[in-house]
Amino acid sequence: MIKRLKPKSEFGRNILTLMTGTTIAQSIPVAITPILTRLYTPEDFGMLAMFVALTAIIGSVANGRYELAIMLPEKDEESINIAALCLLIAVGLSLFILITVVAFSSQIVHLLDNQGIKFWLYFVPFVVLMTGMFNALNYLNTRKLLYKDIAKANIYKSVGMASIQLGVGFVKSGATGLISGQIVAQMISNYRLAKNAKQNYDTNTVKLSEITRLAKRYQDFPKFSMWAVLANSLAYNLTNILISFYYSIATLGFYSLAQKILGMPASLIGGSIGQVYFQEATTEKQQTGNAVDTFNKTIKKLLILSVAMFTPLYFILPAVFEIVFGQEWRIAGKYAQIILPFVAAQFVAAALSNTNNIFEKQKIALLWQIGLLLLSIGLIFYSNFFQIEFFEFLKNLSICLFLYYGLLLFILWKVSQGRL
Repeated sequence: MIKRLKPKSEFGRNILTLMTGTTIAQSIPVAITPILTRLYTPEDFGMLAMFVALTAIIGSVANGRYELAIMLPEKDEESINIAALCLLIAVGLSLFILITVVAFSSQIVHLLDNQGIKFWLYFVPFVVLMTGMFNALNYLNTRKLLYKDIAKANIYKSVGMASIQLGVGFVKSGATGLISGQIVAQMISNYRLAKNAKQNYDTNTVKLSEITRLAKRYQDFPKFSMWAVLANSLAYNLTNILISFYYSIATLGFYSLAQKILGMPASLIGGSIGQVYFQEATTEKQQTGNAVDTFNKTIKKLLILSVAMFTPLYFILPAVFEIVFGQEWRIAGKYAQIILPFVAAQFVAAALSNTNNIFEKQKIALLWQIGLLLLSIGLIFYSNFFQIEFFEFLKNLSICLFLYYGLLLFILWKVSQGRL
């Protein structure tokens, strides 16, 4: 019976492998969140969201987006040189951030209007470096189809984060436990993947001349894709920072929990499908010049899953948040209910977003991401100018982003056919 239930295609088996590991990894923070919401306040979660926003904005470009090029060469020797390039960029960027924080920490704190973040600013460079390492190692492992080890790395990461957040939370108040758990998790996630990379790639082939050549060969990634992902990260994370600035840190805490819970299906299922899709679509493109078959079969799975998962959630979210996380957090469930439509659309589009990278259509991705940034930031500035309440702002945001992600799916479909 178990054998019959196992997917017969390699595509399906790879997705199942990643999903199994990610399910275990995601179940850990889900299981402890009801405890965390009773150990930490909405303000603490807001502080965590601000720290994550800062590191995510910078970490999104920690490798100049060269990590995406690791999948593209036919020879492993080229891939390991690209990974070395990624590491060099991450180290340089981290040092630059450290110098900036040391020199201008007071000004940064004043700009963010949050004195509590000052101590944690000094950890931002380290987290950015760890993010850059993970990006490169993740694609090196994906290239070798080491999905089991990627799944294990996700589990180790969750266990480490949960242990710190719970342990510190029981003995110390404030956001220390939440943020330190996030930092430790970044370190743990790299260990297993680095071990695999060392075993499967010949680091002796790394040469400065080859790194320089490949940096020029794939220069469109930093020229276009880097700015595209930066715009995407700003649209998401700068919005969070502005929510804290224009509304309150507690409002950000409630909203960040809503994002976290709704984002889990994307991490659990969409992320696994998207990672396997990247590898499969790249192979199809190398063989046929397009990725139509892989795109079509993947989007069908994603649409069915999106409707099945998110539709029932809409009717129960406020009650579920109140029961699971405590009465104080019911408002987070209402926020989640409002943004559910665009999260469902984002779930489908995000898993297919590497289509632009596979076909090296970074210009298209850049233009779309700039539009996303302008739309998101424009909406919150508009809401602040006209003194619109937070609930109304979320409704406007959800409708606009739902339609905008629909546009992205149409664009990606055209790209997969080679028509753009």
